Amino acid sequence: MPLPIVQIRKAHATLAPFVLAPLLITVLTGMGYRLLKDWGGLGRDQVHWLMALHEGEWLGQAAEPFYVVLNGLGLLWMLGSGALLLIQRWLPRPAPKGPAP
Repeated sequence: MPLPIVQIRKAHATLAPFVLAPLLITVLTGMGYRLLKDWGGLGRDQVHWLMALHEGEWLGQAAEPFYVVLNGLGLLWMLGSGALLLIQRWLPRPAPKGPAP
């Protein structure tokens, strides 16, 4: 049985604050790394610290894979639930029933 849209909306809103910072760090460091390396003319060693942040190296070797997996799952959840909420908004709603005569 599918989850009611209200429960999906609540889960989406509850999880959003927890995935915001890691996803923001991942996006900004990934973009920064590529742009500074390609357009900024910096070498790989000069911008490696951005890749270390991007991949979660700062958490240590044991926690890094968990960071990557949780970050990916968080992104997939937010994209999927957000898309579902958006599609639900676009669907026609049934006309409200008036009072019985």
